[in-house]
Amino acid sequence: MARIAAIGEVMVELSPFPTTESTDKEVMALGFAGDTFNTAIYMARTGIQTDYATLLGDDPYSTQILNLASSEKVGTGMIETMPGRLPGMYMIRNAPCGEREFYYWRKEARARELFADKAHTEQLTKQLMTCDYLYFSGITLAIISDHSREMLLNFVDEYRSQGGVFCFDINYRPRLWDCQTQAQNIMMDMMAHADMALLTLDDEAMLWGDGSIEATIERYKGCAVKELILKRGAKEVVTLVDGNEVHIPVPWVEGVVDTTGAGDSFNAGYVSARMQGLSSEEAAKHGIHVASIVIRNRGAIVKKSNFDAEYKGLQL
Repeated sequence: MARIAAIGEVMVELSPFPTTESTDKEVMALGFAGDTFNTAIYMARTGIQTDYATLLGDDPYSTQILNLASSEKVGTGMIETMPGRLPGMYMIRNAPCGEREFYYWRKEARARELFADKAHTEQLTKQLMTCDYLYFSGITLAIISDHSREMLLNFVDEYRSQGGVFCFDINYRPRLWDCQTQAQNIMMDMMAHADMALLTLDDEAMLWGDGSIEATIERYKGCAVKELILKRGAKEVVTLVDGNEVHIPVPWVEGVVDTTGAGDSFNAGYVSARMQGLSSEEAAKHGIHVASIVIRNRGAIVKKSNFDAEYKGLQL
């Protein structure tokens, strides 16, 4: 079976916890999430052999993250822990308008040191080279140093030369970058090396000012991307594979309660289907199916029993 490794950051998540008790205290629920970690878990749930690469501490929360990954059958052999260090944390608050607001504490997170240490980088890249597919995002790139980004880009070059398939999601978050120009330059460097790009049109609009699908497609024509997938929320998913553009309808979903993790879970569904030999159109339908389950539940990582109850596998 084909194997994939995802690289990135897992954070401690504190989110509002609904309670019927009359109290002026805010009750928060503890969880763990991160864009590539979310995708890794959903890929494992859809039957793909999945590993996760990150850096953690030796605190109780890092231990819980390791336990969560193991319980989801996500390989932890590429996760290194270090005494005295901690993962990052973020808190979710509900704004008066109903939208969710996110607040982050991640500057001291050890995941920011990915690909910074020579000895660890050599060990990790050897492990990554054993995988058939590689997946990370613009958030992975944003949290690491310039030197680490250069090391990662060099590795991707070598990885692809050995037949590995690199899957990339720009996942642009402006607050993580020094400036927009920096993000544009680094994203284009990675897009020039991506075999599969899973993009969100809203991100492209924020990063480049795109007002249309055509503008996004035109910009990446000179890149190495063999598969370009554009997610557009409730609108049609657009796939461009070998010059063939296909629009896949997104069925109406009743009972949407939380769109957190929708893009991450779509990516998992799409990539896992492609790894199992489905066409790009079938893979997009599978990604839509996986995301439709997630948005009918709260949180980026849906309770496994809830997910399994609705997941119908690849029989689309």
